[in-house]
Amino acid sequence: MNIIIVGCGKVGYTLVEQLSNEDHNLVVIDEKPEKVQYITDRLDAMGIVGNGVNHKTLLDAGITTADLLIAVTGDDEKNLLACVIAKKTGHCQTIARVRNPIYNSEVEFLKKEFGLAMIINPERAAALEIARIFQFPSAIRVDSFAKGHVELLHFKVTDKSPLFHMKLFNLHQTLHSDVLVCTVVREDEVIIPNGDFEFQENDIVAIVSQRHNAIEFFRKIGIMKNRVDNAILAGGGKVSYYLAKSLIESGIKVTIIEIDHARCEHLSEILPEATIICGDATDQELLAEEGLEHAQGFAALTGLDEENILLSLYANRISKAKTVTKINRISFNSVINELNLGSIIYPRIITADYILKHVRSTNNSRNSNVETLYKLANGKAEALEFIIKEDSAVANIPLQDLNFRKNTLIGCIYRNGKVILPTGQDMMKAGDSVLVVISGYRISDIKEILED
Repeated sequence: MNIIIVGCGKVGYTLVEQLSNEDHNLVVIDEKPEKVQYITDRLDAMGIVGNGVNHKTLLDAGITTADLLIAVTGDDEKNLLACVIAKKTGHCQTIARVRNPIYNSEVEFLKKEFGLAMIINPERAAALEIARIFQFPSAIRVDSFAKGHVELLHFKVTDKSPLFHMKLFNLHQTLHSDVLVCTVVREDEVIIPNGDFEFQENDIVAIVSQRHNAIEFFRKIGIMKNRVDNAILAGGGKVSYYLAKSLIESGIKVTIIEIDHARCEHLSEILPEATIICGDATDQELLAEEGLEHAQGFAALTGLDEENILLSLYANRISKAKTVTKINRISFNSVINELNLGSIIYPRIITADYILKHVRSTNNSRNSNVETLYKLANGKAEALEFIIKEDSAVANIPLQDLNFRKNTLIGCIYRNGKVILPTGQDMMKAGDSVLVVISGYRISDIKEILED
């Protein structure tokens, strides 16, 4: 596809990084020459210095032959305007990043009136992911499929876990749990395990299951935690606003600590049910006064990655709270993953995953539709949800008779309200929602899981 990306910030860079790996022709636009240069020096993309809402700039970028324009500048209105001009000039699909909460209730209206393929709100998407984690704090990450009926839950194996040194083929007969192990991340390696696989300390394991079965599984391995009843949010930015709103709607008590007085007053107006504390979230005395030691949930959501890391480390040291750490900029994954930060949220990566799912969907053929896509293990594996079509190459054939590519797993089949953890005799049928986990290759159509 020919793709134009307007805005070369953190999200723009992440998009180019992911899309350039998928053989798309990319052009980036930004008014700051140093940002354009930074991307074009490191990644496979052409760069244009200019204003993304300028008609001539878009023509120079090739808008007349573009398949997709993605506007991810820091200005919502500029993103929307760039999409409108692109649509009128080139008739391409358009995606806009829109972050301001005032537009949140108007997303469908804006999509329809401006002809947008998608509106993405990184802060809201990140907040919804954190809310899922607080609803299921036994997991360090929760990915949702089949409209919430199926979940991919990630957790860490400790030396106290009954899984430690257990072989996978013994898991079901020992624990009698209706879950399927999809991936294991061990140091820098991602593994789709077979029956002989043996769990080790610090393995990050992903299981697919319905929630009630996952609850039973986590209880049996000794890491069951109930949904949090209260949470402290450090920082009062957009992520905190969206998260607080979601948690309050779920009946969870929320305290927000924000240093800016004007922002505190605004939060008090738009979140009357939350407790808003005007102060420095790094003040240990203030954290003690607000009951961090007894908090069940803690999210470090300030604008500084370093501050968020320190806050989560401190919260984990003095409390048993489920901690979540927001990281926007730092990319030292090997170091960060070794720290005790609880669940780590990268809004820019969440945004890129949403957009990548759309790009894959527009590339697919008649066999299936990509419904959901999650990058796993720092992009080394993917979990994708497909809706199977009537004439799909994989339909109505027992799984044991399909010639799957290496490092491929059918995680589950969701059919008519029923979750099936498949065996070799099961088949994928038209209308099924199917979760596929792959490593070492990329797909946009489910038929691509088969050997040629």
